[in-house]
Amino acid sequence: MAEVRLSGITKRFGEITAVDAMDLTVADGEFVVLLGPTGAGKTTTLRLVAGLEKADAGSVHIAGQDVTAASPTVRDVSFVFQQYSLYPHLTVYDNLAFPLRSPVRRTPEPEIRQRVTAIAEMLRIPHKLENKATQLSGGEMQRVAIGRALVRAPQIYLMDEPLSSLDAKLRAEMRIELKRIQKELGATLLYVTHDQIEAMTMANRIGVIDQGRLIQVGAPREIYEDPGNVYVATRLGQPAINLIPRDLIPAGSLPAGTETIGARTEHIRIQKVSAERAQGTVQWIEHLGDQNHLHVTVGERKITTLVEPDTELAVHDQVSLELIDPLCFDGAGERVRASG
Repeated sequence: MAEVRLSGITKRFGEITAVDAMDLTVADGEFVVLLGPTGAGKTTTLRLVAGLEKADAGSVHIAGQDVTAASPTVRDVSFVFQQYSLYPHLTVYDNLAFPLRSPVRRTPEPEIRQRVTAIAEMLRIPHKLENKATQLSGGEMQRVAIGRALVRAPQIYLMDEPLSSLDAKLRAEMRIELKRIQKELGATLLYVTHDQIEAMTMANRIGVIDQGRLIQVGAPREIYEDPGNVYVATRLGQPAINLIPRDLIPAGSLPAGTETIGARTEHIRIQKVSAERAQGTVQWIEHLGDQNHLHVTVGERKITTLVEPDTELAVHDQVSLELIDPLCFDGAGERVRASG
């Protein structure tokens, strides 16, 4: 495996800048996730690393070598696309073996069998090797698509939202499997998604991307607890962070320049009170089994937080709220921190 380094990489499509002077290093053996909405530039970044797109500026280094002008075939990367892209007429075995039989990387059949068998065991599908691709479930097809990338043992794996077409249960299972496989292989992996749960549960580091710009890079907990601006703060957290005016709810002393407060559920203290002491009203409670989403109106603002499933609060209850160490942002949405 190898380090991947993007330096000032830029890609334009006409007047649209898809990737804007991006600097990013993926260390050897690291799992980095690019997180952002559709159109943020995530897939284009992967294609620039793979050599499927030509950069307008900047450079791409893999294993210390400048591959900016190199063709995809010599970059030694594997790309897992959002769609499975399996060969339906081939068995699982032959789909997995296909990259090793290409003219560029022709491998002796005994070695192919050894590598395909090992990857099938790792993906827990050895009993499916003789099945045609059309006989597989969605989760099994995705495992084969991932396995076809793994079997080559490239310098870096690139994955473009490979779990997005699976149902919720399969996505949860595949997140665990993919992280396990990455750890077992010590693989260098650059993964893109719009799903915050995938980013939080799998990444060593998350890069939050917006309109082709890398806004912040850090460990999942760091991105969640210490976002640099409102955009980053809204990428992570379920329920989503509440953005409210600074004077709406008591919050103690706030840093100078604070215009907007970001309140996650752990920042909010809420209790039932008499009408004359109330600041808000419970409008709705979503019962989710192990927890409840509590929707409260304060003036014309709506605030969502979590409460225990055995909460005594009910719809129409009058409540008071207090904020403890919330996140603070200025008028431009940039983070404001207390001095000292």
